[in-house]
Amino acid sequence: MRPLYRGLAPLSLSLALVVPALAWADELPRGHYALPEQGDVIGEVRTITAAEEDTLLDIARRHNLGFDEIQRANPEVSLWYPGEGTEVVLPSRFVLPDAPREGIVINLSELRLYYYPANDPGRVETYPISVGRDGFATPVGVTRTTVKVKDPAWSPPRSMREEAAARGEPAPSIVPPGPDNPLGRHAILLGLPSYLIHGTNQPDGVGMRVSRGCIRMFPEDIESLYERVPNGTRVNIIDQPFKAGWDGDTLMVQAYPALEENEASFEPVLNALEVLSRAFGDEEPPVDYAQLRQAVEQPSGQPVAVLREAEAVPALPEAEPSLEGIYEVVEVAFH
Repeated sequence: MRPLYRGLAPLSLSLALVVPALAWADELPRGHYALPEQGDVIGEVRTITAAEEDTLLDIARRHNLGFDEIQRANPEVSLWYPGEGTEVVLPSRFVLPDAPREGIVINLSELRLYYYPANDPGRVETYPISVGRDGFATPVGVTRTTVKVKDPAWSPPRSMREEAAARGEPAPSIVPPGPDNPLGRHAILLGLPSYLIHGTNQPDGVGMRVSRGCIRMFPEDIESLYERVPNGTRVNIIDQPFKAGWDGDTLMVQAYPALEENEASFEPVLNALEVLSRAFGDEEPPVDYAQLRQAVEQPSGQPVAVLREAEAVPALPEAEPSLEGIYEVVEVAFH
């Protein structure tokens, strides 16, 4: 495992800096970030002002965010009508997953895909995704991309055709390319049989657990990956609801709700402590445990700094020499 420890310094316990959108100097393409020379954190949290015609989902898609991410960051904002002038937080700061920075990394609990292009080792890309819902969980493991298909036909699985027939609905064996095709216009097949990374004809669902196991992306994101990801690219599917990484001397943690099927056997605080123990090795992590507990028990998806501030050790007063003490010692010695 790549060590996270970078050294300690006096730190404040604070949420990530919120940067106004107008100050955001981002000249890279959508979803692209320069990898930090040292550290594990990319991007910034920003704020924008909603226009009258905006929905929260419109804003999310424009800014490379998914459904759950934008709602979690703006719990008091209306999904369908934020209202003109409403400030909307864009949670666009990410701790990179603790996984080899190679090929495609998919973090299921985070509902995000990371791509490390081999021809540009100083770059990482990240995009919101949808993954398998409870009962159709996307499996973890390492595989590779195999074949890329443009305008794919879709064969509904037998279980889906049976469910449709039970409802008295038509159950086609093949859905041709077009607006009714749930795979969208681009698909990247994986070495895992029946699993794909693909687009969608229902982009409002991107950033939720709504698929039957495949990885869905916004049409513009999958089109971009489709053009650039070589066949045979490594794909590492992981599940890290809690991430920790360094931003300079600041240790940042980022927590997401655990997958529903794992909730009964998953203890978020213990998992977080295990992650931090690995980060610090034999040293005791100087962590504010109240802050850590709040981060993992109320997972916001926002990076949070959790190290304790260094406490000054009070200096002991210098003792004044005492003649009386000296005489007492001498007296005792002679007895």
